[in-house]
Amino acid sequence: MKPMTNLNPAPAPRKSTGSRLLSALYASVWRWHFYAGLIFAPFLIILAFSGSVYLFKPQIEGYLYKDMLTVREVGTQALPADEIVMRTMQAYPGTSVSSVTFVDDPGATVKLGAVRNGVAQTMYADPYTGNIRGMLDNDKTFAAFFKKMHSELVVGGTWANRLVELAACWGIILVITGLYLWWPRNRSAIWGTLLPRLSKPGSRQFWRDLHAVPAFWLSLCIVILIATGLPWSGVLGPQIDRVANATHTNYPPYALSFLGTPESVTVTKDVAEDIPWAAEQLPVPESAAGGYVKLTVDEVTGIAERQQIAMPFTISMPQGERGVYTIATSHTRPGDNATLHVDQYSGAVLTDVRFADYGIMAKAITLGIALHEGRLFGWPNQLLGLITCLGVILIAFSSYVMWKKRKPAGKLGAPGKPADARATWGVLAIMIVFGLLMPLVGLSLLVVLVLDLLVIRRIGRLKHWFSA
Repeated sequence: MKPMTNLNPAPAPRKSTGSRLLSALYASVWRWHFYAGLIFAPFLIILAFSGSVYLFKPQIEGYLYKDMLTVREVGTQALPADEIVMRTMQAYPGTSVSSVTFVDDPGATVKLGAVRNGVAQTMYADPYTGNIRGMLDNDKTFAAFFKKMHSELVVGGTWANRLVELAACWGIILVITGLYLWWPRNRSAIWGTLLPRLSKPGSRQFWRDLHAVPAFWLSLCIVILIATGLPWSGVLGPQIDRVANATHTNYPPYALSFLGTPESVTVTKDVAEDIPWAAEQLPVPESAAGGYVKLTVDEVTGIAERQQIAMPFTISMPQGERGVYTIATSHTRPGDNATLHVDQYSGAVLTDVRFADYGIMAKAITLGIALHEGRLFGWPNQLLGLITCLGVILIAFSSYVMWKKRKPAGKLGAPGKPADARATWGVLAIMIVFGLLMPLVGLSLLVVLVLDLLVIRRIGRLKHWFSA
């Protein structure tokens, strides 16, 4: 006799309210992560590629411009800097030298910042003969191209710069949301969390692990790399500077030896080169009235040596009768950073701001910038930056492959909406907090909301395409 079949099987156990909420929360975070990655991954790839190349600027430019950067024969006595400047302006009519950079290398040329026939150039002079070994337009160098790619996507302009900043800010959000999605629900899981499962090449699991596992290991490096670049950004950068000044964690607004508080609204970055980030907004004092004999560049070099300014340093020429000489170095060793303003007649040091004078925030940002540029601790810093940048490219590319593998025909393939509205509103509240901290993120949230309400929901084909 056959056993009776149970025609009314017991219903599957229902998920608890907490489990349903956690599932909904996961789905909501996944949707934000998906859309942000889909929009900004291409820009993050560009930033990672350009950044990885720029990390090796010293080595690459040293090779590309070797003939300009080095002398043919090291002489016994270098010419005075003023004579080099004079010979240069005589040999190249229409040239005005704005700065001279000195390095601690007898085989290196002297770098001259110049404007020639209205074009900003860098000229390299043999210190022993005064002859120009080569010259480059400032906006056509190797470094200038990749810097423009990194900050303005090559096309240039404010909009491109803001787009780069927006992508960088969303990159931080992608890391945070990605860590939440990566977090192992099975505490004993190692494969797929700490180690990738590579046994099925080409499968969605293979690409998922190539996305999630490197992202976990590099998450801290990625966040630090992005965060240390934000002081240069167009919107968040000035806010960071204002916070540092308002909390007195940047630097003393002036450090005067002989005069009162500078009344000039001119800041150092407008009149000088090779300025450390922390001193870019430093007010520029004026030379005392009544001076007649201007100091020579060599005399200012002597002041720099007496003040123990580490080479390489740059001397920027005074602008006008009340202008000052500026001695500055944004040194590879941040602790040697210095910015001095010198009276062009008396040689009095009017402003002297060193790394030791910076507040805690300025010191942290200065160290962060050196880390970002790969010069804080030599080639290991460059290697760490390269690994991080290549990791970003791998993470972004693997996410694209995963999306293509799960994307249904005729639809975007976005994750489904969470079943519990509380999760949607909770994650949205967190995103609003990010938007308040990063203004461009907040603006992008408003744009997305407007597009969703006024465009996507009103056009049937778009609504279908964006549906899960």
